[in-house]
This record gives sequence, C-alpha cells and structure tokens, in this order.
Amino acid sequence: MNRSEKKLVFAACAVAGAFGAVSASAQSSVTLFGVADTSARYVKNENVGSIKSLASGANQTSRLGFRGIEDLGGGWSAGFHLEHGISVDTGTAASSTQFWDRRATVSLLAKPLGEIRIGRDFVPSYVSWGRHDPFGYVGVASSGTFISATPVGPIRSAYGTGGNTTVRSSNAVQYLLPSGLGGVDGALMVAAGEGGTAANGQHKLVGGRLGFTHPLFGITAAHDRVENDLTVLGSHTDTVVGGHLSLSFMRLTLATRQFKYGNAKQSNLLVGATVPVGAGEVKASFNRANLQGRVGATVIDANDASQIGLGYVHALSKRTALYTTASRISNKGAASFAIPGGPAGLAGGRDSTGFEAGLRHNF
Repeated sequence: MNRSEKKLVFAACAVAGAFGAVSASAQSSVTLFGVADTSARYVKNENVGSIKSLASGANQTSRLGFRGIEDLGGGWSAGFHLEHGISVDTGTAASSTQFWDRRATVSLLAKPLGEIRIGRDFVPSYVSWGRHDPFGYVGVASSGTFISATPVGPIRSAYGTGGNTTVRSSNAVQYLLPSGLGGVDGALMVAAGEGGTAANGQHKLVGGRLGFTHPLFGITAAHDRVENDLTVLGSHTDTVVGGHLSLSFMRLTLATRQFKYGNAKQSNLLVGATVPVGAGEVKASFNRANLQGRVGATVIDANDASQIGLGYVHALSKRTALYTTASRISNKGAASFAIPGGPAGLAGGRDSTGFEAGLRHNF
C-alpha cells in the first residue's frame, strides 16, 4: 500500500467512525482517540559525536486510533480496536509496512467468561514487562533499548533484523480472563506463522501471562515461545517475572526478563521508581542487560550493559503534560547498546548519553 492509498484508507476510516458514532449510539459506540507527543532530543555517543533532533512519542507513543463496542444483550458484546502509530515530528506513519501497526483486533466479550480477541496485539511477555517500566517503554530512558535485535545474541539469532514478537504479534488469537476475579488477570495467546518468514514478521507463537494486583502490591509472570524459519536450533523463549509495591509516597517496581535461543541467553533486570510531586511525578530506573553463551563460535559473555534514567512529568491538565528525561548507557565488552536518535557507529564498550524535553497531549 503506497502513501496515497494509506491516506485514503485513513480518511475513510475516520469518516466511517464519525458516522458510526452518530448512527449507532443507542446500541453501540465508536471512539476516536490518540496521543500527540514530541520532544527535543540530544544524544551523544562516545567517540562518535552527537545529534540534536525532534523525536515523536518520548513520554507516550504518538498514535491515532478507533475503538468501538456493541452491546449484544445477555451480557455479551462485540468490539474492535484499530490503532495507527504516527511520527508527529515529520507527519508520517510510524511504520512504512503496516498501517494499523500498533493494534488491529476484533473481540467477542462476555462479562462472566472473558474475551476472545483476534488480530494484532501485544504479546503476554510485553504486557507483563511493560507494567514495570516507569518510562512506559519509550524515550531516552526506555527499557526497550536493551530489547533489540541489533547486537549479537538470542534475539538477533532467532529473528534476524526483521520484525519480531518481543512487543507484538500478528495473526493471533487471544483469550483474556474476565475482570472481577479478585485482582487476578491473565491471557493466553496463539499466533500462526502462516507459512511465512521471520524477515516478513511472520512467526508461530504460544504464550501466556498471569498476574495478581492488590492496592498495595502486584505480581506477574509471562512466557512466550516462538518458532520461525530461522529457529533451526529450537524455539526462542521470552520469560518475564515481576512485581510492584505501591506506597503512599512511591511506586517501586522490579522485573526480570530472559531471552533464550540455542546456546545464547540474555537476562534483563529492571528496577524502577515513580514518586508523585505536586502536579507531577519524578521517575527513575536502572536497567541491566547480561548476555551469556555463544552464537555460533562467538562468545558473548562479556557483552553486558547498564542504563540509568531519570525524568520528570508535569501535568498541565488531565490530557496535557510537559516532561524531561535524561539517560546514560554504559557498555562492556563488545556491547554497543545506544540511546535512539544518536549518530551511528558506537563501538563496543563505549557510552551513550541522552536528554530530551517535550510536550504530550492526549485526545
């Protein structure tokens, strides 16, 4: 689909959504929603240089979407969710190959039974992990910087440099537990590879998550297993265990995430804190990536990295906020993890430093 066709589809969806909200308001509803978020960013990579830029989605991912729900009676309802990532700094689509790149699902729900959701959505491991990142998996301090197919390790070995399932999966069928289970929530997901390739983002996936949330604390665990045309050494696995503690003056989070494929393993640790301060909140995190084993004949044991992030978000209203974030990555061995937006060519063992300040508006 070329750019003109995308614009045409998007306009048609917008008009259809608007008319649907008016004509079917008695039995169903259609909602237009989104986030417009942009920041001024500075990233310096040691011995390479620095870049100043505008970035999109540094506090929350910039997006535009439609969701709807229809009451079918008897406690049953049907719904849909279509969500499109946008780059506010350039006015372009976030993905050049997927229009509804963030989510595209249709659902059947029953209050006492749960939800069947079909289409493209977050995988169980990401849902569990994302709950513990104070920076929401975006911006210069995102924990997602260490979940990358760029370095030699289990993720790259299993997926190459194409689309992977560390965040989302296409072609999926998912069952979600109903609400009202005393704080228990969970999901099971199965995705078909459809005979495709990892290069085209087509993978077989089986995953699940289970969690418990209390006003004072919460725990969660998830596990995904993936196969594709590259996983000739067996399945790639993605396992998350985490928890949080909610105090009156602070929310503390701790989570681990481990990726395994063949003889290679990557273990990530995330420690986070969020502190309310007046009309805003201070955020801090520590991330560590520990690589072990080997890929082919390449030993990756020394290729570790750590990241420290600190930020502040100030609410101007319920929908609008100003924010600023700083982060520093320290690499060891041949590791060359880098903050997004910096110059290419960071050598192993070098540092990457980033700072940004921006404005976010939800609608």
